[in-house]
Amino acid sequence: MKKPYFVLIFLLISGMASAQNLTPELLLKIGRVSGKGISKDGKYVIFSVGVPNIAENKIDSKTYRIAITGGRATAITNADELLADTKISPDGKYRISSKEVKVKKVAGSDFYPLLKKSEAVIYDSLNYRHWDTWEDGKFGHVMLSHMIKGKPGKHQKDLMPDEPYDCPLKPDGGDEGYVWSSDSKKVVYSCKKKFGTAYAVSTNTNLYAYDIATGETTNLTANNEGYDLQPSFNQHNQMAWLQMKRDGYESDKQDLVVADGDVKINLTAQRDDIHVAGYKWAEDGKGLFFTAPINGTEQLFHVTYPGLTKMLPVITQVTSGDFDINDIIGQKGNTLIVTRSDFNHANELYTVNITNGAMKQLSHVNDDLYAKTGMSITERRMVKTVDGKDMLVWVVYPPGFDKTKKYPALLFCEGGPQSALTQFYSFRWNLQLMAANGYIVVAPNRRGMPGHGTQWNEEISKDHGGLAMQDYLSAVDNMSQEPFVDKARFGCVGASYGGYSVYMLAGMHQKRFKTFIAHDGIFDFRSMYGTTEEVWFPNWDYGGPYWDKNNAAAQKSYKEFSPSNFVANWDTPILIYHGEKDFRVPLEQGLQAFQAAQLQGIKSRLIVMHNENHWVLHPQNALVWQHEFFKWLKETL
Repeated sequence: MKKPYFVLIFLLISGMASAQNLTPELLLKIGRVSGKGISKDGKYVIFSVGVPNIAENKIDSKTYRIAITGGRATAITNADELLADTKISPDGKYRISSKEVKVKKVAGSDFYPLLKKSEAVIYDSLNYRHWDTWEDGKFGHVMLSHMIKGKPGKHQKDLMPDEPYDCPLKPDGGDEGYVWSSDSKKVVYSCKKKFGTAYAVSTNTNLYAYDIATGETTNLTANNEGYDLQPSFNQHNQMAWLQMKRDGYESDKQDLVVADGDVKINLTAQRDDIHVAGYKWAEDGKGLFFTAPINGTEQLFHVTYPGLTKMLPVITQVTSGDFDINDIIGQKGNTLIVTRSDFNHANELYTVNITNGAMKQLSHVNDDLYAKTGMSITERRMVKTVDGKDMLVWVVYPPGFDKTKKYPALLFCEGGPQSALTQFYSFRWNLQLMAANGYIVVAPNRRGMPGHGTQWNEEISKDHGGLAMQDYLSAVDNMSQEPFVDKARFGCVGASYGGYSVYMLAGMHQKRFKTFIAHDGIFDFRSMYGTTEEVWFPNWDYGGPYWDKNNAAAQKSYKEFSPSNFVANWDTPILIYHGEKDFRVPLEQGLQAFQAAQLQGIKSRLIVMHNENHWVLHPQNALVWQHEFFKWLKETL
């Protein structure tokens, strides 16, 4: 295979000689840029920068403004004054917000008021815990306030009285979940109006419209059985939202839909390879911009909205390149503001010329740090799978890479399972940091990733340990043929489904790997089914419960794809991380894996983070995580 990147690599070696490679400490100095919006006067972009405060074990954040035409960013403290408050109705009469409201009795003291010191909780159904929080009987409700002299009044009207449902959706919904119609007559919000066990087995989220005049609530998407999320209106009172069709399938094709009254149009149904990540109405209200993974990156697209005409929507890809467009911040004329990242660079603000896709960096938060840091070269590599398909594999080389030398390598296993592996920048699974420590990183776009067509994305369902594992091994075998790869020093790392992949590959790798690292991975399908909180996931991905003996798909999953069934084949050192507050993949999964390794005499290490969920959110834990990661690799690889 020809490697055109190598010429560029050698040209860059001399320039990198004085640069410092990325370290965990440097990684935690990188500013985390997040766009807030365009100022009301259209002159400035407002954004925040978060930087870890190691001593205080938190993220400190500052807010800035920068001219939309570029220049120096200025720290500000009045962002709320500069940005339009989208929660105030367009006519200025009302404001909406979200508030936790006690609806259900759960605590022992709720039932027995005299027993104030009781810490008992009482449940009659699922969902008794969610993500990282035990159910306490409180639910996020949309609240309505009158505006009095430019400020919301103290009296709040609950638009969801006595309803045991959440808006915003938990665990990661925000204020995008409830919005005003452009005529100020309705509040539209996204909510899964199911409670208990019914909630745990369904993804059927709908859009509800609360009529300000009548107080009536109407289900706008009752005919759709899957997710309906993120409603928004243009100036013509036409509503857009994101939609998936099938109940229980969290990774169904996500489309962009627009309704004008009762007429609904799916704008992205025509493209099999489009799985919309986020969107925003165009300034003129005649189209929408959206982001979607495509061929190993996440790009910006535009789609026309034909309204009630018989014309078909037209989708145009606006940007292209080996980078990710992550968020659409806002539009001013022909200029769109977005955030962009790649394997070497965290999010920064960029402008996009919507007529030709030309991009210009707007914020420069991390330029000084990058100027002193050695950068990796990334390569697109196509690998044949066991069934003869072409699979994209990202390869990240160490700074100053020399093809005449041999390097250890790491197989990076992406989570999800159906999440895209694009040019992301992570403050935990950072491919540049791995490469900076002397490892070639191999990151396959295996089965189950959007951006390569619906069939490729869906082939992982009910086949978790099948073709996707073979895809990983195909990538490893392909890279092992390169003379600069030390195939005797190949490691395997990953989190979530990537952690599951580590456990699964540990029982079937046939000496390909010298070490493993798993974070929050699924080890045993039966106990996972019995303890995870969103049961719709194993119902769809495994095929159903383990006790359903007449369900062939489920029985195959529990027999052939549960790593615990193959733990007798383990013979390789393994490091295991797990968050104690992870209720999606509960702690017991990591404990079982560690116990199995220890009792078989396999070199292993367990790191439990008591205050972390499925992620690592505290800076000091993040440093421990990174140092233990590379310490383990030095010990075993």
